[in-house]
Amino acid sequence: MESTMTRWRDYQAYTPHPHTVVGTLKVLPDVWSPQLNNHRDILVYLPPSYDATVKPYPVIYMHDGQNLFDRATGFAGQEWEVDETMETLSREGLEAIVVGIPHMGATRVQEYNSFANFRDGQGEHYLDFLTDTLKPMIDRDFRTNPSREHTGLIGSSMGGLISLYGFFHRAPVFGFAGVMSPAFWIAGGAIYDDVKASTFVQGKIYLDNGTRESSARKMNAILTEKGYAPNRDLLYVIEPEGEHHEPAWARRLPNALRFLLRG
Repeated sequence: MESTMTRWRDYQAYTPHPHTVVGTLKVLPDVWSPQLNNHRDILVYLPPSYDATVKPYPVIYMHDGQNLFDRATGFAGQEWEVDETMETLSREGLEAIVVGIPHMGATRVQEYNSFANFRDGQGEHYLDFLTDTLKPMIDRDFRTNPSREHTGLIGSSMGGLISLYGFFHRAPVFGFAGVMSPAFWIAGGAIYDDVKASTFVQGKIYLDNGTRESSARKMNAILTEKGYAPNRDLLYVIEPEGEHHEPAWARRLPNALRFLLRG
């Protein structure tokens, strides 16, 4: 496949509006998904040391990409502040490439849901897009560590649901998952039985919720019973007064990344 490296643009020069991005953010316009029959821009954040080293970096694939880096594109003018967080964590020696995959608006629920009996779930096709189309492109164009131990998924709400599902169902590819404020009620809570029935997958899972939203306590119990050791393989966080929005996920992201990225 021909390299797309020459088509990557600096986000700050590409975007037509004032932005809140810090650090190095690249954008590849109109990436085609043969699995989903659609196009979307792909965002890639590069660590501060990227141009000064030859080392490979872990890669985090994050859903709802328009909400991650820039308030101008974020939901209700809010963002996860992923770029600011990564710049701060780099001073602690924690660096990673972050791939932001924007959702497709009206089909978001379909793409982030792998249960076909609920709104024609297309989650399997979405995960195939990540593993078969997007990851090979990222590994080719950037200096990545492509091993599963250094490749993970992070998302919130529906993005949390597909991140946990992807951890279990794309185990050869993804070795860790950040599952924030997950929408486990989708398809009548089918994810609970799905995880119970899945083979144990070695890796790390970060799981959380605020007290002002649906609880992930039941999934924490299932994962613990399955063999994920608290504070070693599994970190479950309950944020007092935490709500279901981007500022809450921005607050919890630094510690989630510390847990997932540290050996």
